[in-house]
Amino acid sequence: MADPGHLRIVHSAALERYEAILTTDSTDVVDADEIVVGYVDYVSEPYQVVLTHTVIPEAYSGRGYAGRLVRAVLDDIRETGKRIVPVCSYVQHFIEQNPEYADMAVPVPQ
Repeated sequence: MADPGHLRIVHSAALERYEAILTTDSTDVVDADEIVVGYVDYVSEPYQVVLTHTVIPEAYSGRGYAGRLVRAVLDDIRETGKRIVPVCSYVQHFIEQNPEYADMAVPVPQ
């Protein structure tokens, strides 16, 4: 079940974070609300990006936000030509389910 509104992904390079922000539908733009419904933290390195953590608060889980967020993150990183290190278990699972991103992933050091 999707929430009414528009989900946008915002990249904050200074914080090394991507956020999923839901803007609720409103007939009056002044009354529109923006809610952070999830985020992905990362560490940027010269040739790769280490994806460390994906968080979706329980109140917003099960609505597809994590998948949409991770897809946007991977698409954005692909454009830079960098590889990814999927430390986050959700990102690992997402790549297993979406093999078109497998070429970006490097093994996670143990």
